[in-house]
Amino acid sequence: MKTNFSLAQLADPKFSGSNDILRKCVHCGFCTATCPTYTELGDERDSPRGRIYMIQQMLESGEPAPAETVTHIDRCLSCLSCMTTCPSGVDYMHLVDHARQYVDETYERPFADRALRSVLGLILPRPGLFRLALLGALLARPFRSLFFGRIRAMLDMAPGNLPGPSALDEIPVHAPKGTKARKRVILMTGCAQKVLSPDINDATIRLLTRHGVEVVIPEEAGCCGALPLHMGQEEPALAFARKNVLAWHKEKEAGDLDAILINTSGCGTTVKDYGHLFEQDPQMADKAAAVAGLAKDISEFLQDLELEIVERQENLRVAYHSACSLQHGQRVINEPKSLLARAGFEVLPIPEAYICCGSAGTYNLLQPELSARLRSRKAQNIASTSPDLVAAGNIGCIAQIGSEMDLPVVHTVQLLDWATGGPKPEALQA
Repeated sequence: MKTNFSLAQLADPKFSGSNDILRKCVHCGFCTATCPTYTELGDERDSPRGRIYMIQQMLESGEPAPAETVTHIDRCLSCLSCMTTCPSGVDYMHLVDHARQYVDETYERPFADRALRSVLGLILPRPGLFRLALLGALLARPFRSLFFGRIRAMLDMAPGNLPGPSALDEIPVHAPKGTKARKRVILMTGCAQKVLSPDINDATIRLLTRHGVEVVIPEEAGCCGALPLHMGQEEPALAFARKNVLAWHKEKEAGDLDAILINTSGCGTTVKDYGHLFEQDPQMADKAAAVAGLAKDISEFLQDLELEIVERQENLRVAYHSACSLQHGQRVINEPKSLLARAGFEVLPIPEAYICCGSAGTYNLLQPELSARLRSRKAQNIASTSPDLVAAGNIGCIAQIGSEMDLPVVHTVQLLDWATGGPKPEALQA
């Protein structure tokens, strides 16, 4: 498509990059077939093609973002299904990230919206504050009928009970027992996941050390930066990412490092993009690119590890939900299903697997009505396969789907830990 950025705008690397992305779009409309919001709403402005046009107009104008454009950008899940579908290779992910940063810099949101985004940006990346917030939500749940909109959505999403902290993911080094380590990896332990389901990290550590892998958890590392980044809050996102790059690169220089493992696919998509985030920073660019090059989803790493299956689960039908950040953001599609099948589970394909469940980081809190529609759609598709349980590789999806269904919803790695000699996942014990 034709663009009309000024020379001054094109001197800015962000605008220059967005210009290159926009010029690749031929407005063919293939993306509309797989876009969740267009599928639900039928509004061209809520399709990738429509948003691309609106983003172009907004950026070229140099004026504050129009309210209508903000509305439709806010409705985007960043599920990246459009990138899987696009025949022209349009890099929608980086385009919409730039658009959100532009909105954050130029648009004056209503006070309630600004306040909520500030609170989410403060609490969600910090496990201690997040745990306190969830405890408060538990106390408020009996009065949920008194609330509406986003507050009601937050109370609905809060778990009915809060597990205790992990016994393992605060330990800096986990060595294999009774054998010399064959591989050495860093495990990113995440933010919300540590609070909502600490056993996911515990299961990951047990599984890896059982198979001769030394697991390192640097104390300085923390939030990947995805949550503030997708709300347009670039500086906090870069601050979180910078801490991780420096902490992980330090471990890389301290000894052989085979991989940086992420078991929350939403985080994994961002960590693998650290090279792009810091490409204009001469002090960080090389370190960030090195870190991004080592990043792997846990299923990618396990695929090349010869898992010793000791308890095949032949009689369990597993509906595998492929998180958008995994299948579209990282293009990791077959590895989790292959691992589950090798462990003896019957893996069931879900209809409309390419459609987002509606979690999408903070989306279910910022866009609760549309998120609920997508959640119900996903639950109906899962139920149509008559599974015994659901497996996924992202804590946001697990919480979202679990809030809609009576079936157990667990992380893929918890099932693999069980199949290789670990404990049965608590969600299945009932």
